[in-house]
Amino acid sequence: MMFLLDILTDPTALIALLTLIVMEIVLGIDNLIFVSILSNKLPEHQRKTGRMVGIGLAMFLRLALLSLIAVIVSLTKPVFEIMDHAFSWRDLIMLAGGAFLVWKATTEIHHHMQGAEEAEEDGPSVALGFGTVIFQILLLDLVFSVDSIITAVGMTDQVSIMVIAVVVSVGVMLVAANPLSEFISRNPTVVMLALSFLLMIGMTLVADGLGFHVPKGYIYAAMAFSAAVETLNLLSRRFKKRKKIQNS
Repeated sequence: MMFLLDILTDPTALIALLTLIVMEIVLGIDNLIFVSILSNKLPEHQRKTGRMVGIGLAMFLRLALLSLIAVIVSLTKPVFEIMDHAFSWRDLIMLAGGAFLVWKATTEIHHHMQGAEEAEEDGPSVALGFGTVIFQILLLDLVFSVDSIITAVGMTDQVSIMVIAVVVSVGVMLVAANPLSEFISRNPTVVMLALSFLLMIGMTLVADGLGFHVPKGYIYAAMAFSAAVETLNLLSRRFKKRKKIQNS
């Protein structure tokens, strides 16, 4: 309690805390979209549990990584060079995570683009197991956690502030997970839009790992614009459907 009072009465610490909370929530959007799409692959009775367990374990993973903050920061040191470009362990993690996200998004897009007849020819689709979903959620969260922790270190040197920011952002994710997943599940066009977001984020991670930094503001601005356009499409379809019912 005393520590919280110290933060609230210290303008510098309070600004750092609020900034980190906003940053963690914004970075968590990527993770939340992935969790929503992946958890919808589970049987219906396991989806909510899968989301809660996945996000909860992701929080403990981030807190564990914060306890190893000195190791995380050292991941930015170059370990080898290829064609005059130095690669660090962080770059390799970004490359691996981005490649995984591109593969996962492309696979899901292909799955949703398949027609029913083609799907039957390829054989019945196999639902992902509970453990597989949780493992993939934690795998991608590891990538985002390393990136967010390294960014957070440049904003504050107080681990306790980082811990509070992580807990608050995960709390927001837990509240938003179920409504977002249900909304995505009810609207097939939103699924494709979300998968496109994941594909774009994956390519951004790959580019980052190769040394080509893409400002995240551009990425989130593009996502916000696309989401706004899709919202207008949803409202338009709903209005036309309601008008059709009234005329019939």
